[in-house]
Amino acid sequence: MKKKILIIEDDPNVVDYLVSLFEDNGYKTFSAGDAAEGLKLAKKEVPDLITLDLELPGEWGPRFYRKMSLEKNLKNIPVIVISGMTGNEHAVGRAVASITKPFNRDELLKIVKDSI
Repeated sequence: MKKKILIIEDDPNVVDYLVSLFEDNGYKTFSAGDAAEGLKLAKKEVPDLITLDLELPGEWGPRFYRKMSLEKNLKNIPVIVISGMTGNEHAVGRAVASITKPFNRDELLKIVKDSI
């Protein structure tokens, strides 16, 4: 069975790129444009990995992460922060990686492969 990746990102161009990148490399993807939708999808699909933007409409990525961490079925899912903000490595302390946009696709794929 294909590993599932939830992409939480509000920029449709980045979502399209990540969906293509992950699906071309054998993963199944789901995407959410904000934190609330992301939490609903995470509860429904229980992904193997989540990519998380920090600057989202409504709630910021770190708040999503705190809520996710309180959910028994979600708290151990690896999270990769992908953000345009510099200094993003401290926003989600337990993230498996923090990558700044624009990112290197091969580096991202290696992190994903190593994390799930």
